[in-house]
Amino acid sequence: MLAIRPIAEPDRLDVLVLPVRPTEPGGGGAASAEPVPAAVTPPDGTVDEAAALAPAARLTGCAGEIRTHLRPGRTPGRLLLLGIGDGGEAAWRTAGAALARAAVDETHITIALPAEVSQAAVRGLTEGLLLASYRFRLTQAGDAPALDGVDLLLADPGAYEATIATARTTAEMTRLARDLTNTPSSVKNPQWFAEQVATAAANLPDLRLRVRGPAELAAEGFGGILAVGGGSRSGPRLVELDWHPADARTHVVLVGKGITFDSGGLSIKPVPAMKLMRKDMAGAAAVVAATLGAAALRLPVRVTTLAPLAENMVSGSAFRPGDVVRHYGGTTSETTNSDAEGRLVLADALAYAVRELAPDLLLDLATLTGANAVALGKRTAALYSENDRLAADVLAAAEAAGEGAWRMPLHTDYVEYLGSEVADLYSAPTQGAGSVVAALYLREFTGELRDRWLHLDMSAPSWADGDQGEVSRGATGWGVRSLLRWLASID
Repeated sequence: MLAIRPIAEPDRLDVLVLPVRPTEPGGGGAASAEPVPAAVTPPDGTVDEAAALAPAARLTGCAGEIRTHLRPGRTPGRLLLLGIGDGGEAAWRTAGAALARAAVDETHITIALPAEVSQAAVRGLTEGLLLASYRFRLTQAGDAPALDGVDLLLADPGAYEATIATARTTAEMTRLARDLTNTPSSVKNPQWFAEQVATAAANLPDLRLRVRGPAELAAEGFGGILAVGGGSRSGPRLVELDWHPADARTHVVLVGKGITFDSGGLSIKPVPAMKLMRKDMAGAAAVVAATLGAAALRLPVRVTTLAPLAENMVSGSAFRPGDVVRHYGGTTSETTNSDAEGRLVLADALAYAVRELAPDLLLDLATLTGANAVALGKRTAALYSENDRLAADVLAAAEAAGEGAWRMPLHTDYVEYLGSEVADLYSAPTQGAGSVVAALYLREFTGELRDRWLHLDMSAPSWADGDQGEVSRGATGWGVRSLLRWLASID
């Protein structure tokens, strides 16, 4: 991963990046930009050149705008003028992402940061650089970006080391979630996923890991996980990962949907809808990565992650529409559609969390419904909770992290859709409001934690069709950054 270091004096100066900001247009003139006074004075002449170039290049200073100026025979040999917009964290994140892509053919760059640059700005810049430089390709070596080093020129480099380290850990965990999600299902099955968690957890102290296989799941009554995984030769798993620092005063349980491939089961998907179903475990990837991040950052909050893992396949042992599944704790569901399998595995994990772990707060993340994208588009997750403070805190964390989420209603009128004649619940009613009804179904398994539970339906923003800002094409790792921000805010 890209090396980023804060320095007071450059030891090499191949490419110098000078931030520019918008100036107020006077007399109805066009928008323009000016260089930002640097914390450490750049080499002679570069600031004057930048000031002269900005209007000639018609720079506006908006975040992520870039212009290149060649300086043959001089040091530095190239200037990059980088727009930073309003100078807030989000603008710097956008600028960092644009810079990572614009400098992809460079090997090293130096950024002359403004005097008194904020910690938030440095965090945004660092995350933008690290996340936008991510690539996942199962090809021969040689297609990776050349850029491997970025120096941040600062008057007091030591003051920013902790912030850069936090941003680096956040980016590392987001990239891990992207790797897990991008991995093809020809490689990725429940056992493989559990092994990746074990490998990652082994590198961090004080983490406890338990992985339940099919026999244990059957003995303990995890009927939903077993039903969904019953059609595959790759048996299901339940990963339980626990970070429990001695000074923790709050216990959070995170649950993530982990369908390593979703064919739709007997309610089989059409091929176009099935092609990207390696991403159906993005919720599990996010909560696992966030827990690993909490341990790496030594956050003073207990975090237990549950990742129910299954491969939803077509075979003679696959569960059928109309089957009745008995979940952990005894609640039964009439399965109406084997392509609505995610809620069945989540139901088991939620019920287990309430009965056995007794957390203070309970959150689940799931690539649950296509209705999420219909309602909110490709970049925004649907958030459901009856707890106003919890919802507000998570939304604030998501906004700070640059991940979109929107609170949706839990209409009690729709609860009647869940009624079944042969079981406690109907798993996937067909009356409409698909994302809302799925959330209401999950709520039935939260018991006494109903008022301290939050659900994120993040199917749409878990995958990007192209590069945009710090998001690279493919798996986005959505949720890792938001969860780490939120966990860090818990007192």
